[in-house]
Amino acid sequence: MRVVALEEHFTVPALVRRIDPGAISRRGFRPRQAPASGPNPLELLPEIGERRLKSMDEAGITVQVLSGTGPGPDLVPGADGVAMAREMNDHLAGDIARHPDRFAGFAVLPMQSPDACAAELVRAVKELRFVGALINGTTDGRFLDHPSYDGLLAAAVELDVPIYIHPHLPPEPVRRAYYSDLQPGAGRVLESAAWGWHSETAIHVLRMVLAGTLDRHPRLKLIIGHMGEMLPVMLARIDEVSALDIEHLKRPISRQILDQVWITTSGIFSQPPFIAALQTFGIDRIMFSIDYPFAPNAKGRKFLNEVALSPADMAKLTHGNADALLKLKA
Repeated sequence: MRVVALEEHFTVPALVRRIDPGAISRRGFRPRQAPASGPNPLELLPEIGERRLKSMDEAGITVQVLSGTGPGPDLVPGADGVAMAREMNDHLAGDIARHPDRFAGFAVLPMQSPDACAAELVRAVKELRFVGALINGTTDGRFLDHPSYDGLLAAAVELDVPIYIHPHLPPEPVRRAYYSDLQPGAGRVLESAAWGWHSETAIHVLRMVLAGTLDRHPRLKLIIGHMGEMLPVMLARIDEVSALDIEHLKRPISRQILDQVWITTSGIFSQPPFIAALQTFGIDRIMFSIDYPFAPNAKGRKFLNEVALSPADMAKLTHGNADALLKLKA
C-alpha cells in the first residue's frame, strides 16, 4: 500500500552555520544527548538520498514530505533571513527533483519578516511546486494570530495549501517560569518532546480560534502533529468551560478546529491516543507520519501494522487524506 509520511525533517548545515550562535542560544537550542545505540538523528538530518531512501524502503514508506527543522531562517532578521529561506527552499527543491516520486516539500519561511513570508510561500508553491509551509512554533513570542501574519494566511488560502504548525522550544520567559530549576536533561525534555512542545502547539491553534483568525480565514487549512497535540482529549472540555465567553466567535471552538485542522500521527506510536484522535477528529482528518529522523521509520511502520482499521480507512490514513490535502500524485 502507498504510504505517505508528512512530518519528516531535514536541515542544511552550511546554511545553519551562518546563523548567529547567540541567536541560536537565546532561542533555547542546547546540545542533544546522542542515543546510546543506533544512528544519531542529527547526523541523519542533512542526508536526502540513498541512506534515507533505504530506510524508507525497509519500512514501506513511499513518500516523505520534507520540512526544515531548526535552527533555521526564522532566527534571522531582515534581508538575510529572507535570503536564507530562499536558499533552503531551493536546496530542498533540488533534492526533490532528483527523486520526485519519493519526496515532496513544505516551505520554510522568513518568519521575522512577515511581509516577505507570503511572497516566499507563493514562490515555493508556484515555482518549486511545494505543497505548503511548515512553521516552527512562535517567532519572537508571536503566534500566527498576530496581525502581521495575516498576509501569509491569506496567501495560503489563495494558493489552497495548508500550513503545518510544528512545535518549537519555548520562549525564554516561559522556560524560566515552567522548566527551570530541574536537572538539565530533565528540563530540556519537559520543555520539549515530553510536554512543552505539545501544549504550546495546542495553545497556538486555540489562540487562532479565540483571536478570530480562523473565522476571518474560514478556508485556511492547518496541520498539527503528534496525534493532535493533546487537543483530541480536551475538545469537549474546552467547549464546555468556554461557552459563556466566546460570543465574538461565529462557530464553537471545537467546530472551528474540526473544520480547519488536520492531524498526523507523528512521533506517537501507541493506540490510546490514536483512538482518542479517531473518535474526535474522525478518520478523514488523520494522516500517518513518523517524525524521521527523530523517530525511526521502523517504529512508525510497527505502529501502522498494529492499527485496526477497515481497508478503506487504512487507505485514508496511509495516503488518501494526505494525497487529497496536499494534491500529491501517486
